[in-house]
Amino acid sequence: MQTIPTLLESRLRAALTDFPGAEPKVAAVNDARFGDYQTNAAMVLAKQARANPRQLAQQIIDKLDVADLCVPPEIAGAGFINFRLRPEALAARFVELARDERLGVPVPAKVKSIVIDFSGPNIAKPMHVGHIRSTILGDSLARIAEFLGHRVVRDNHIGDWGTQFGMLLVGWKTILDREALARDPIAEMERIYKDVNARQQADESVREAARAELVKLQAGDEENLAIWREMIRLSQAQFEAIYGRLGIRFDVTLGESFYNPWLREVVTDLAARGIARESEGAMCVFSDRSGPEKDDPFLISRDGQWVDIPALVQKADGAANYTTTDLATLAHRLREWTPDEIVYVTDGRQQHHFRQVFAIFRRWKSDADVKLAHVWFGSILGEDGKPFKTRSGDTVKLADLLDEAEERAFALVSEKNPTLDERDRREIARVVGLGAVKYADLLPNRQSDYVFSWEKMLSFQGNTAPYLQYSYVRIRSIFRKAAEQGAGSREQGAIVLEALAELALAKKLAQFGEVVPQILDDYRPNLLANYLYELAATFHSFFESCPVLKSEGATQATRLALCNVSARVLAKGLALLGIEAPERM
Repeated sequence: MQTIPTLLESRLRAALTDFPGAEPKVAAVNDARFGDYQTNAAMVLAKQARANPRQLAQQIIDKLDVADLCVPPEIAGAGFINFRLRPEALAARFVELARDERLGVPVPAKVKSIVIDFSGPNIAKPMHVGHIRSTILGDSLARIAEFLGHRVVRDNHIGDWGTQFGMLLVGWKTILDREALARDPIAEMERIYKDVNARQQADESVREAARAELVKLQAGDEENLAIWREMIRLSQAQFEAIYGRLGIRFDVTLGESFYNPWLREVVTDLAARGIARESEGAMCVFSDRSGPEKDDPFLISRDGQWVDIPALVQKADGAANYTTTDLATLAHRLREWTPDEIVYVTDGRQQHHFRQVFAIFRRWKSDADVKLAHVWFGSILGEDGKPFKTRSGDTVKLADLLDEAEERAFALVSEKNPTLDERDRREIARVVGLGAVKYADLLPNRQSDYVFSWEKMLSFQGNTAPYLQYSYVRIRSIFRKAAEQGAGSREQGAIVLEALAELALAKKLAQFGEVVPQILDDYRPNLLANYLYELAATFHSFFESCPVLKSEGATQATRLALCNVSARVLAKGLALLGIEAPERM
């Protein structure tokens, strides 16, 4: 099913006989006074042809055949062409939308294979508030890409290797509390790590012991490997518990250790190709000076001079680092899945790291036809404007945050529906609480910091998940009442859009198929969140001004159909954000 902008663009191309190869763009207008859709094609082409844009706009309109879709187009401003849909054309479009399982979202011209790397917790450490954004954003992008029709590989790149395991092994062998480990494995592993880390900073013998245990692990010592595998097993169990609560799944979960066998090979190959070279005993990648200095991730401007900031791929002691591991990971993903696109979802502090990794990869695998994208995001702040912490100043654990979300939602649900069975209230609270956390994270521009506010995110008013969930519940209640009255069983008439609120809702529903494909252009689920809020607001305006069950015949059929498609779009849109839509609240 084509979107309305796609249809109008095809008609425009047919009218642009004097501009072969032109690709006009049509978009929904922000202000209904100017119609429903708009193109700036005349302005773009007039600049190329050094012509008057308004005159060219008129010439385009004279050749344009859109009478079946729109009233005569109008010229506005410097040369915009505005389109206003005919009610009968919108009604026909709505009938198609109502029958479409994809709700108007077109199948992509090219189905891509996309690897999305997100979440990435560390073994022996609790998932904390810092993991929220990567986990929720990555999951939503995977859901949207999959719904569009792309082949998606959800890859969880676990931190399971590094110097911290030397300290963990010392702690495991000397101060481990087995009963505490059984009660809360992550908390106990975190405790022994903190204890040994504090002691090794003051005691050289502890530092040496940790270094020795790490060397034994890296050399394949069976005892240390067994302990390390147990740490991974215990950590994964707690990670999976959180992912289960959030409804998040992965296709692949591989730790950094998986790529160890290829690290030396990566460095050797980079050196053989002249990409990496020795510097002060380490192997580094320097700028190749092939592009503008300001865009070069291996250069930085200091005192008016461009100086080197090389990427380290092997330390002077022969150890690899994150850059080496990420390059080996990229090579593995190419071999394993031949993806068209690889997306990394991490915080903004890693921007420079990924700029260097991608640049090295392009020089190393110059024939690889794959898009690499670093989807970075801002920080979560407390209401004091500082990084979000507990009252005692500790990092907020993700499990504790989800518990609090459900408890706060339970209090709200109990206040609104005190007579409802407690089990039902708990289930509604789970859906509302977790949905509120997810939506609050996805709503802002991902590159912006946002303030974490329980009051705002759990409000049933404004742009929140509870408001959208309530909107869905309100629509479902209409159909329960309709069933009681037998309205849904009577023979219905044709779809006829007459009232302004009916037309407005039908137009907003038609935009779902326009919004969803745009999200992956710059990896911004907030486009969908804002669309759903606009849809819910448009539906409520329709519901207030257009009686549904008190109407009859074609009017009732039309309004019930509008309600049905609104519920379907809200539910699907929320699902693409990883949020459930409850039947009752």
